Amino acid sequence: MSIFNGDIVTELRGQVGFITLNRPRALNALSLGMVRDLTVALKAWAADPAVLGVAIRGSNKDGVFGAFCAGGDIRFLHQAATTGDADLEAFFTEEYALNHLIHSYPKPYIAFMDGIVMGGGMGISQGGSVRIVTERTKMAMPETIIGLFPDVGGGYFLSRCPGHVGEWLALTGDTIGAGDAIAFSLADHFLSAERQAGLWDALGAQQWADGAGFKAWLGQQFEAAPAAATTADVRAQIDQFFALADAKAIVQSLEADRQDWARATGATLRKRSPLMLEVVLEQVRRARSQTLAEDLKMERDLVHRCFHLRPGQSETVEGIRALAVDKDHSPRWNPARVEDVPASLVAEFFTSPWPAAQHPLRELV
Repeated sequence: MSIFNGDIVTELRGQVGFITLNRPRALNALSLGMVRDLTVALKAWAADPAVLGVAIRGSNKDGVFGAFCAGGDIRFLHQAATTGDADLEAFFTEEYALNHLIHSYPKPYIAFMDGIVMGGGMGISQGGSVRIVTERTKMAMPETIIGLFPDVGGGYFLSRCPGHVGEWLALTGDTIGAGDAIAFSLADHFLSAERQAGLWDALGAQQWADGAGFKAWLGQQFEAAPAAATTADVRAQIDQFFALADAKAIVQSLEADRQDWARATGATLRKRSPLMLEVVLEQVRRARSQTLAEDLKMERDLVHRCFHLRPGQSETVEGIRALAVDKDHSPRWNPARVEDVPASLVAEFFTSPWPAAQHPLRELV
């Protein structure tokens, strides 16, 4: 039995390593300590021939499952940024290295993506070889709400969604459910929420001759996926509008359209940081031709720029302030309109502050 005495609970049962995110009051938001504990556990199990796979889940205030991970600890990010805490830089470097480790993990990595799966929660699940969603899954990359960008490899996995779905999800931060997640290549299998505990327990009770037998057994445990909630008409609109050249054109075209979906989406984008809309669009489009390591290095450059490009004028610090600190939900974006974003300012985000040999993620390949 697991003993819940920390933010990360690890356990080895049978041939599987089990991880439970155990910070339910914060919706399992990742701290630097949690990132480090996850990294240590995963590296140890990768090197252990007795371990055939890893499973990860979240917990909620009443027990397990029901909430996977809401992302990174944005209150910590705000405090660290405003006080000059060096752990701010360490957090992103180590989190992105963890994301890379999961994507390249040598054994099956099974993510039970029940409930909220957002931001950093996507970072520790999208690289999994078996990504399970339920009828309770609420999936999003909502970083533009706080003046950030979809990091943790978001450029890589969103850019590989069909059509221009990646740009839509990245710019709006819209939430999707299980059917859409599978249709958009952001999940692999569906399992009813009530069946999760049974599969979790069975993983620790079964015995397999080898990894191939483990994978074969696991593949037989799932249910038919629900239909995608995003209709063919909306998909067509996504591909029409989010293929446009820049965020300015996307916003203006959405607002000029007569369809309800388009106008509502345009209104959503007007609430986001105009500067970061242009940065995010460029990020996703660059990532389409990048490896995961290249994308994560680019994102590490971007996140440094988010906090340091304009001293005292960080869109991210301002976005977190408005959402989670002062909670006035009235961020003062600079520039205030997407029409006023200079291309030169966007370009600065994509210039690395480090020589290649000194990059914090230089060892990723």
